Amino acid sequence: MPPDPRAFLWDAREAAAALASFIAGRSREDYLADRLLRSAVERQCEIVGEALNRLSRSAPHLAARIPDLARAVAFRNLLIHGYATVDDATVWRTVTEDMPVLAGHVGHLLAELGEAP
Repeated sequence: MPPDPRAFLWDAREAAAALASFIAGRSREDYLADRLLRSAVERQCEIVGEALNRLSRSAPHLAARIPDLARAVAFRNLLIHGYATVDDATVWRTVTEDMPVLAGHVGHLLAELGEAP
């Protein structure tokens, strides 16, 4: 039996929600000064990217409905494989500007499919 694509959407949504809570009330300067926060943010970005990558393999018709899915997966790959060259300012911009939009698309699709992972 193939995996339920809602599980991947749920994982991506939960990781995006964790990101939002981690950065709430924080500034870019706070982020840059806090190694633990940067590590936590990067980990949740990795989860978002991996969940969407798995969605694209198991349900490409659904994945195609998420704009910038390929960018999220590529960002995950950069964080994991290019860890030595990660630009913290780029991560902050991605998390504050791009992730809320991506999370909205994921949440909308999950709501349309039904919540249960």
